[in-house]
Amino acid sequence: MQLITSLVLFLAAFLFFVPQAQAVCPICTIAVGVGLGFSRYLGIDDTVTGLWIGAIILSSALWTASWLKSKSWKIPYKTALSIAFFYLLVVPPLFWMGMIGHVDNKFLGVDKVLLGTIVGSIVFTAGVLLDKYLRTLNEGKVFIYFQKVICPVLLLSISSVIFFLITR
Repeated sequence: MQLITSLVLFLAAFLFFVPQAQAVCPICTIAVGVGLGFSRYLGIDDTVTGLWIGAIILSSALWTASWLKSKSWKIPYKTALSIAFFYLLVVPPLFWMGMIGHVDNKFLGVDKVLLGTIVGSIVFTAGVLLDKYLRTLNEGKVFIYFQKVICPVLLLSISSVIFFLITR
């Protein structure tokens, strides 16, 4: 219970330090969803599946925050609320369904799905930031087509291979 409380506090702290919405396109969200479905279909370890769960949660939340910003609605903290909403929409039901919290489904003492979700969220954020950094190097232009999709998906794929290798 203390571990779950610590992880929830970590995610809450993460929400308050998000500077602004890093708008992510629908194609990237779909790509993350395909990756999640594919990994589950193949029976890949739950840490890898958790990576994609975390990425799709964050992608969907940022996409929603971007959509909310395009409206003239006066909603404070659109990004933080979107992120919190999507994590609450996904993580508690996974716990209630028994996918998170199973005694024998741990890696380094942490639930595999929860660990993957946290790391996946961080890696996805790194992919979005990598795209933005690459654009600053190229005067605001992409180096290659679909760079906005490639950066997060590439980092998630590399992380998936790493988790697959260390959890076998």
